Amino acid sequence: MSCPAFLPVKETFFISHGSPTLSIDESLPARTFLKSFKERFLINQKPNSILVISAHWETSEPTVNSIRGRQDTIHDFYGFPKSMYQLKYPAPGSPELAKRVKDVLMASGFPIVHEDKNRGLDHGAWVPLMLMYPEADIPVCQLSVQPNRDGTYHYNLGKALASLKDEGVLIIGSGSATHNLRALGPSKNVSSWALEFDNWLKDALLSGRHQDVNNYDMKAPHAKVAHPWPEHIYPLHVALGAAGEGVNGELIHHSWDLGALSYASYRFPSLNRSS
Repeated sequence: MSCPAFLPVKETFFISHGSPTLSIDESLPARTFLKSFKERFLINQKPNSILVISAHWETSEPTVNSIRGRQDTIHDFYGFPKSMYQLKYPAPGSPELAKRVKDVLMASGFPIVHEDKNRGLDHGAWVPLMLMYPEADIPVCQLSVQPNRDGTYHYNLGKALASLKDEGVLIIGSGSATHNLRALGPSKNVSSWALEFDNWLKDALLSGRHQDVNNYDMKAPHAKVAHPWPEHIYPLHVALGAAGEGVNGELIHHSWDLGALSYASYRFPSLNRSS
């Protein structure tokens, strides 16, 4: 699927998509950040296609959605305002990218990679994308996470995908820097455990400590409280692995909601920039 008309994408991104209300709540600072994404980070460059690793697709083995034509918008959340269930993001699928993802993963030692020819885009993909690329005219493919595996596994998944950047593919991990739904509340004060974990993660990413991030569950303070289940942090590992070893991250947005939900988002350039 390489095409000389498309420039390589020189960075990968991790987006904290937070609550599904990001789709309609104008008061959330993360909306402004995502709406300005193209102008800030991909100036005058339209990706060939977008690969989203979403926290909201969990499988036992890597799986890509291979959709020809416009994709369904999956409203995989409950008890929210009716208007949210009427939102659509009819981006085209990309069977070609799905096949490339499958091929590069299997060539890199992942023995089984499945294709799902029916699944559309879950809210981990379409909510940020509808703000980043509202025209819905760029082909999108999703890749699942494997919650039964660890951070290093997902980092290696990302390493295997790195060559796709040369084909004009924008790789986005969509999860959350902190994700403990039982700890959320109306408080405007951020919980101390959330602050400590979030600050540790920021320091590790900005310092290029990839191995520490891969082993966050043993290295980071309050790791089990910040992520009782790992599916929302694994997209970060994939984006980091696809950037390359030793790359320093850049914090490109930070805000809080509901007392413990971090919207910290990061950019990973392909090469370290001098400080």
